[in-house]
Amino acid sequence: MPTAAKAIAALCLAALGYLASELVKTLLPVSTYFGNFSIYNAIIGACVGWIVVGTRAGRGTRDAIANGLTGVAALIFWCVFVHASLEMFDQSMKRRFDGPVEAFSAIFEIGIEYGALLMNPMMISTFLVGALLTGYFSEYAARRWK
Repeated sequence: MPTAAKAIAALCLAALGYLASELVKTLLPVSTYFGNFSIYNAIIGACVGWIVVGTRAGRGTRDAIANGLTGVAALIFWCVFVHASLEMFDQSMKRRFDGPVEAFSAIFEIGIEYGALLMNPMMISTFLVGALLTGYFSEYAARRWK
């Protein structure tokens, strides 16, 4: 059932996903082709905000902070997983793997490489501030508009 908290959480995490994607682009070489990278992450952020954060809003300020942190952790996990899977698919089309098990394990290897890129003070502070704002705004929306 749609609620204001779900909508606000979806908007906040979509914006955070888009902003973080634009910041990640500055950490990679200029020649890297991104395509719809930021849009994909914004869509994933909206889904995570709606499902994870929005459904848990309205439980208090302390839980709002934890809710925001959980939502951002889920956002990071799903974005890294989706992009690692897409990269594995591109590599498998170039016949870089001997079998399906090797291709499946490559998702996690690629994901670890992508996750290591996010271990940057700029990215960590962006995610923390985004988590706090997402948790606060979704909690406010849950209390204000029931």
